[in-house]
Amino acid sequence: MKFAKYLTLFLIINFGALGLGTILMNNGPQTAWYTNLNQAPWTPPGWFFGVAWTTIMICFSIYLAFLYPLVDKTKLLSLFAVQFFFNVIWNYIFFNQHLIGVGLISIILLTIVVGKFLFDYRHVLKTKTWLIAPYFIWLCIACSLNAYILFNN
Repeated sequence: MKFAKYLTLFLIINFGALGLGTILMNNGPQTAWYTNLNQAPWTPPGWFFGVAWTTIMICFSIYLAFLYPLVDKTKLLSLFAVQFFFNVIWNYIFFNQHLIGVGLISIILLTIVVGKFLFDYRHVLKTKTWLIAPYFIWLCIACSLNAYILFNN
């Protein structure tokens, strides 16, 4: 029963982060500024971002629901808060403020934090650690997309 409670809580928080990030980006992906950028040839179509982030947040929420009862709550929630911050703020920095370099730094820091989840808790969750892999992999791709825009515009 506790798993369902934790899962519900993390789903609400994680999808809340996506919603807040969407609001802060101010329709960024559809703006002339973004569509006129020289984007990486491997940039996925727009619809893919929604599918990717939905999948990532479901997997990450399941991961956290398994992890939460097994580890130090203070450390876990602190790391989660940092992840939440960088996940949300990138949208504002990149799409709203057009600060591509600062956005790259932000998304690299987010990738490091998610990597910390991946490596620090792998011994606790064992094979369930794979639930965070889509998040980490996507962030590596997102870093490359952000870097491409920075260096080619």
